[in-house]
Amino acid sequence: MRKYLILFHRYLGIALSLIFVSWFASGIAMLYARGMPRLTSDLRLERLAPVDMSAVRLSAAEALERAELFDDPSRVTLLTVMNRPAYRFAAGRESTTVFADTGDLLVDIDAAQAQTVAAAFVRLPANRLHYVARLTSPDQWSLTMRQGPMHKFTVDDDAGTELYVSERTAEVTVVTTRGSRALAWVGAIPHFFYFAPLRLNQPLWRQVVLWTAGLGIALSLLGIVLGVMQLRITRPFSLRRIGSYLPYSGWMRWHYVSGLVFGVFALTFVFSGWLSMEPFGWATSAGRFGGGLREAFTSNAGGLDAFPSLNAGAWQAISGGRAIKEVEYVRIQEQPFFVVRRDPDPTAGTEVRGHEPYFAVRSRDAAQTVVSATTFQAHDRDFPAEALLARVRSAVPDAAITNSEMLATYDSYYYSRDGLAPLPVLRVKLDDPDRTWLYIDPRMSQLVGRVHRLDRVERWLYNGLHSLDFSFWYYQRPLWDVGMILLSLGGLTTSAIGLFLGLKRVVRNLGGIAAPAHEPDPVFWSEKIHRTVERR
Repeated sequence: MRKYLILFHRYLGIALSLIFVSWFASGIAMLYARGMPRLTSDLRLERLAPVDMSAVRLSAAEALERAELFDDPSRVTLLTVMNRPAYRFAAGRESTTVFADTGDLLVDIDAAQAQTVAAAFVRLPANRLHYVARLTSPDQWSLTMRQGPMHKFTVDDDAGTELYVSERTAEVTVVTTRGSRALAWVGAIPHFFYFAPLRLNQPLWRQVVLWTAGLGIALSLLGIVLGVMQLRITRPFSLRRIGSYLPYSGWMRWHYVSGLVFGVFALTFVFSGWLSMEPFGWATSAGRFGGGLREAFTSNAGGLDAFPSLNAGAWQAISGGRAIKEVEYVRIQEQPFFVVRRDPDPTAGTEVRGHEPYFAVRSRDAAQTVVSATTFQAHDRDFPAEALLARVRSAVPDAAITNSEMLATYDSYYYSRDGLAPLPVLRVKLDDPDRTWLYIDPRMSQLVGRVHRLDRVERWLYNGLHSLDFSFWYYQRPLWDVGMILLSLGGLTTSAIGLFLGLKRVVRNLGGIAAPAHEPDPVFWSEKIHRTVERR
């Protein structure tokens, strides 16, 4: 039996060792490169043109009539589109744009118009941009494209920038640079198998990841079992004789020792990665509350008649002297509000949350102000906890509230690496079959998190085992970074040595060359040790 276990581990390792090397190496890169290149909300806001409020002629309600939507919009914003004020009504994945000066609908833009939009975004002359293609399906850098066809441009700049402009929204949706693309190729793409031909075939990609990770679990588990089986410690134990307890020699011994030390980490890493794909849908099998809870905590604008039309002077007073980039129409506790987003104030400080400096973030009103649409006063207070709890009771009357607590810091299930998730937050525990926990932002009266019992199990089995984001060191950066890098380097070492030995064996077998005498076959060595111990 031992012989077949060794052979299975050997040849499975030959097949998977390169993938393990890629996973560990890209995992180190992912600590800092994160995911695929994307347009961040901060960069988008910075590059948005200010809204010319003096050119706004239509109210949001009037613009909605021009849009002729079949469903009520889930989001309503006022922004600048192609140098004109416009209302954007989003419903699901689709959006409709109505110009606020004339009431005309935005139609799909052509390549020349898209080039003007892209040039304004990068703040360079249009002749510095070069048209690449009109994309009707995603490519490597637009895998999550939801805005329909896009126009792609390259930019003559030192960063090697590439831009994608949505044909339907006339907005830049994807920005990549030479550096971000390179980081993706050594980080997210090999780590998550985000190769466009594979990733765009969702069912195939899912099966490839599941089966590869599943075989990786078998490989790691076999390595641990064989490592323990072949470790022959004689009594009395002596550190001076430790070398005699270890089988093999040369690179094979290094592979054996590094596997003993880092094999458990490799197993937990690949096992948690496999769980992230939710095989058999185990983590989604628990029920979730339906629309009642969503409607209790929602930021949809609702009836737009409640939002008055404001003149440029009123908007200027609301803006505080800074250019308004975007206005979102929302309802908070059934009352209409404007969420006004402006240019960040360069003199504004930071609000430290958690552990400085890694959790120092802009204060809530550094670039955003919530203004009542009825009193035109800034909303700068939190709603009482009892008012928020009353909405929970109304939405889910059959689920008793077992505990509620206002959290000033993150807990194990509501947290943020960058400290960007809002704090304080009201945590509400419900006595429903799924033991649901709710996290409510008291400033916006908005549901910002919801976890049930299987979510909490998955948090430890996936994030806990994959990212090791335990509070005792996760917030003590760079302690967590050093630990993750060392563990990843250990896994990388044993995988790289396994890859080297596997390739060496393949080349030797192909060339018909016998194994050298100083590097005995592991099956031979294992059986020899077994016979020797039995004789003793």
